[in-house]
Amino acid sequence: MSDSNELVLIEKREAIGLLTINRPKTLNALNVDTVLALEAALTQFERDDDIRAIVLTGAGDRAFVAGGDIADLDSRQGLAHYQAFAEIIHRVFRRFEVCDKPTIAAINGWALGGGTELLLALDIRLVAQEAKLGLPEITLGLFPGAGGTQRIIRQIPLCMAKELMFTGDQITAEKAVELGLCNRAVPREDLLSEALALASRIAAKSPLTLRMLKRTLRDGADMTLPSALAHEQAMIGLVLDSADAHEGCRAFLEKRAPHFVGR
Repeated sequence: MSDSNELVLIEKREAIGLLTINRPKTLNALNVDTVLALEAALTQFERDDDIRAIVLTGAGDRAFVAGGDIADLDSRQGLAHYQAFAEIIHRVFRRFEVCDKPTIAAINGWALGGGTELLLALDIRLVAQEAKLGLPEITLGLFPGAGGTQRIIRQIPLCMAKELMFTGDQITAEKAVELGLCNRAVPREDLLSEALALASRIAAKSPLTLRMLKRTLRDGADMTLPSALAHEQAMIGLVLDSADAHEGCRAFLEKRAPHFVGR
């Protein structure tokens, strides 16, 4: 575990990388330094071949990420904000979104504003039953500016996305699951263990095939269906050239567990 004074705690649990946003006194609010610390931690796990899945959570029992640092935002003006904060947070959230390794959010409390925008960039989202989500920026005279406006309309019905952004209302974990923002709600005391268990199940799969699958999903989402199907056909052809694909098939035929090595 990293030193407790650090903005993001980094922990390796076998094949799982655990990242904890560590600003509990500010409900893990995001500022430039915290976002850059997240990027550095992600880079460390991306370069570590032993890490096959990444779990992201917040410190304390109140918040995943309660939003941006409002005092920091209030100190900024248009172009300076664009250059000093918006470019950074967009880059970092996009890096999580396109990361070749599966990412899992363990949403342990409030995920508001930038917290909801961050989870929108992660692959799988488990949420504590007591958590609240939302995009309340409109109540501050703002709107989501870390990718939230574009990601949410691609993930839930447009009319519901507009209602969330136009009103700034918070929603329950149950409603987040109903809308498709989260996979499932679990008791808070079980949240991290369930996230890590899910990450372990995923990490047991071929890292090469997971990487190619994520790229197929990511790239295909921006294509027409005929182009996406052609892309899928090409990608599965590449996978069938891998040792892992044939190891998986042989293990099935031999009635044993496969041993995937990522080649």
